[in-house]
Amino acid sequence: MIKALVGFFSLLSLCILLITIAVDFAIQHPFFIIVLASPLAFVLLIFWNYRGIWIKVTTENLLIHYGFFNRKRIPIGDIVSCEPTKASFGRYGGIGVRYGTDGSWAYTTSLGDAVKIILRKGKPFVFSSNNPEKICNIINQMKNLK
Repeated sequence: MIKALVGFFSLLSLCILLITIAVDFAIQHPFFIIVLASPLAFVLLIFWNYRGIWIKVTTENLLIHYGFFNRKRIPIGDIVSCEPTKASFGRYGGIGVRYGTDGSWAYTTSLGDAVKIILRKGKPFVFSSNNPEKICNIINQMKNLK
């Protein structure tokens, strides 16, 4: 939570600085308000897009949405195991959609608690969660129903 707040306030500070510079410059050159506002709008859109991760477990699938474009559907029957893990900077090089040094794919919103899914085919998949034990328990219950 604290890491997310630090990131948010860092981005907010950067945005305020850019807005201050843009307003000062735009007063003198009105055309450049579009030129200066476009990168700011792009950064804000990206930040808003990746603000969180959405996780849903059904009897059939594990669904993970991370922003508009990163959606993953994993059939419960394809899951070999589920275990709590830690997403570290050394393994993933930061947050976001990442490829780990261990060969896994990850959707990380923060470094720390995460869930690691081992699949029958393909690479392991990791995603951030505040409750990795609870998610693994639910997934294991769904696997046992199959």
